[in-house]
Amino acid sequence: QVQPVESGGGLVQAGGSLRLSCAASEGTFSNNAMGWFRQAPGKERKFVAAITWSGGMARYEDSVKGRFTISRDNAKNTVYLQMNSLKPDDTAVYYCAASKSGSFLGPFDYWGMGTQVTVSS
Repeated sequence: QVQPVESGGGLVQAGGSLRLSCAASEGTFSNNAMGWFRQAPGKERKFVAAITWSGGMARYEDSVKGRFTISRDNAKNTVYLQMNSLKPDDTAVYYCAASKSGSFLGPFDYWGMGTQVTVSS
């Protein structure tokens, strides 16, 4: 079992950048596909990006393509979400999740507590 822990959230102006990190407080991510999800106030949690266990392939939700990049460093047991050209609509709590499988299609079984990202206009 793994326990993801997110960090790196904060307040940023529109057009700015943030990098979220997800580390494992328990276990290791090296054999797990990893994903980022987000939940805006009053809305359901939605998929943002995912990456295979090796980091060789990634997929993105359409609205973040070209702006967000998911990556991982298995030696550091950490997954990242680089977010550029941020928009107010990106404001949400961002969650990191680990899949028991190596596939970035999920399902995602282990979830962090989330980190708040707020983008001001």
